[in-house]
Amino acid sequence: MRVGFQSDRFTQARSMGVLALCAVLACSIVAAQTTSTKEAAAPAGAGKTAQSNMTASTPSSDAGETVLDRVVAIVNGELILDSDVDEERRFAAFEPYRAPATEFSREKAIERLINRDLILQQIKLQPEDEVTDAEVTQQIGKLRKSIPACKQYHCETKEGWDRFLTDQGFTEASLFARWKQRMEMLQFIEERFRMGVSITPQQIKDYYDKTLVPEYSREHATAPKLDAISSQIEEVLLQQQVTSLLNDWLQSLRAQGSVVVLHAGEEAP
Repeated sequence: MRVGFQSDRFTQARSMGVLALCAVLACSIVAAQTTSTKEAAAPAGAGKTAQSNMTASTPSSDAGETVLDRVVAIVNGELILDSDVDEERRFAAFEPYRAPATEFSREKAIERLINRDLILQQIKLQPEDEVTDAEVTQQIGKLRKSIPACKQYHCETKEGWDRFLTDQGFTEASLFARWKQRMEMLQFIEERFRMGVSITPQQIKDYYDKTLVPEYSREHATAPKLDAISSQIEEVLLQQQVTSLLNDWLQSLRAQGSVVVLHAGEEAP
């Protein structure tokens, strides 16, 4: 049973790009590097851009009324809003292989959004092969079978899936757009950083001997033979190297550009 569990973990990391995604969206870059105060023009195609009053106007459902959506950070002229932080919190429900649930951290969510914006800005400058709608639809289909909470909603049915989406504050269209963006980022990371990275047989053996076997021993279980899982170990080590390269690259982007955090730890009044 333990062997199967461990194999599932390797499969999840490989098929979903979990480790690479964590490097993109997890708070792996120290917040101290987000305090640059110089201003920069928004790149071509930028969406939300900086306003002098540090708020963005959003139309409400009531005619003639607008809601101010507070700016919490500015990344090379593009705004990160309170509503983006809230969406990041709600989007966690669609990450079936994320780390065990912990209390939501606003500061870490903003860090993830900053990293995301930095990568998306680079994707605009260096467009890669587009992720097709069919690929997104296929992945979301797999996602519906992978989210633990979906069992009680019966997400295999349209009614159940729509109810789950609504309870998380998403529509089918908004989730589709967010998931496609996620896939585009993963593809960009894989194509940019994985090429040229190689893992030696000795590295695989060291991981097996020093990490995997001790883990099985702690669980009083017998580890599978090295030959049976060497390819999975290689994938994990590749993702670790990609993560390291990505973190270095993100730090470089921050140093070269302008990242200003305004309200990291404060909820909007």
